[in-house]
Amino acid sequence: MCRFLAYSGVPVFLEDFVASPCHSLIHQSLHAEEAKTGTNGDGFGVGWYGERSEPGQYREVRPAWSDENLLSIARQVRSHLFFAHVRAATGTATTRANCHPFVHDRYLFMHNGQIGGYGTIRRKLENLIPDALYAARAGSTDSEAIFLLAIAQMAHGLGPGEALATALSTALALMQEAGTSEPLRCAAALADGETIHAVRWSSDARPPSLYVCARADSVVIASEPVDAARECWQALPCNTLVTVKGGAVEFSPFEVGLRQAA
Repeated sequence: MCRFLAYSGVPVFLEDFVASPCHSLIHQSLHAEEAKTGTNGDGFGVGWYGERSEPGQYREVRPAWSDENLLSIARQVRSHLFFAHVRAATGTATTRANCHPFVHDRYLFMHNGQIGGYGTIRRKLENLIPDALYAARAGSTDSEAIFLLAIAQMAHGLGPGEALATALSTALALMQEAGTSEPLRCAAALADGETIHAVRWSSDARPPSLYVCARADSVVIASEPVDAARECWQALPCNTLVTVKGGAVEFSPFEVGLRQAA
């Protein structure tokens, strides 16, 4: 599975977390410690907020450890809120469009996990993406489909946490309808330039790893601790939503109930 990190706080260079620490995200792309596979070499991406409302983005299909452009960008770009992701594909193609984070308008989204039996429900799941959003569907991953379904729910007035729960509920209903025995596992983060909403959830007892490190000037959410200050890193409990805004960190239950797929 993939590895990712989300940062919110005083502006820092991306390299401070993507490249420099002892267990940076680039290091995790080759030496992940809490994933199914230690190598996450099926592409990478970074997304950051600057002076515009919509985020910047750089994605590539090369492994993160071998892309000199990533090192250059991470050294030069400073941001108060950014995402970074290294990918281990779970059945879909290694293409730029399938690399995280995904962008739509002012939103950034990234995901680690998978929809069990995705190939059997993909067509039905995609059919639930509204026409107005389907044109934004550039790739073929379950992650992007969940993102666009959540965006659609937010357009109807739901908050980000509830929108993500509704999107996952829809996928879970389709999985049950298809009779798949594989689980739905999700660690994900969604941002709008000011607030990060991250969740850790699974339909079984094995959710993807996710940690939170809150300091006086910043908050980092990551699949694995990126530095040696392990006392700061707290595992996010399963079935939990964490919301980060302006240095404040709030934890709340994240519930995904079965609902009828349309």
